[in-house]
Amino acid sequence: MAVAVVTGAGSGVGRAAARTLLGAGFQVALAGRREAALIETGEGFPDSALVVPADVSREDSVVALFEAVVARFGRVDVLFNNAGMNVRATPIEEFSLSAWEKVVGVNLTGAFLCAREAFRVMKTHGGGRIINNGSISASVPRPHAVAYNATKHAMTGLTKSLSLEGRAFGIACGQIDIGNAATEMTERMGAGVLQANFEVEPEPTFDVRHVADAVLYQAQLPLNANVQFMTVMATTMPYIGRG
Repeated sequence: MAVAVVTGAGSGVGRAAARTLLGAGFQVALAGRREAALIETGEGFPDSALVVPADVSREDSVVALFEAVVARFGRVDVLFNNAGMNVRATPIEEFSLSAWEKVVGVNLTGAFLCAREAFRVMKTHGGGRIINNGSISASVPRPHAVAYNATKHAMTGLTKSLSLEGRAFGIACGQIDIGNAATEMTERMGAGVLQANFEVEPEPTFDVRHVADAVLYQAQLPLNANVQFMTVMATTMPYIGRG
């Protein structure tokens, strides 16, 4: 049975992807800061879900996460590097260093730490797959979101680096860029969000299950095939031609 690690598994995209993987027969480690939410994600899968409270921005916590997974399941076949956060929309001249460091710590440092530990395990077990959650902000920024935009652009560089270094070890790495999947984080979209022209307009969303299905598709590919980059988005969202 294949083993997956999903970060940010307590809600939203992470929860949907984790439950879809569990339903497909994966053994899944559910990582996130809120233990109660992780337990809810794993409901109905007592034998194949492992709840591991973790803060991906802390090295010791990420190391302990992967140690717990190996101790329980013996290997790691898939990492869905999903954990991410943002802060309220803030012009760059008002953006504090503490807010910058908070976003970078989770979105970029956390993804690096999880990928590093996954590499260490996968190298000793014949390879594996890393799927990074990039967001469409990895390509086209939103205004007043400098830290989020920067970290998601950096995620693309991380994805390419992991893909390059993984070749020698049978480790595939790809990225899924998501645009407005319907989760707690995107509830505000219907009320209107700041656009590239600095006007506020509502944006459409789409069912998060389609993201979960895309993650499952990538997770089930043989290691000699890879989805390097995939964009899954609401068809009519203002992404193509933004700005």
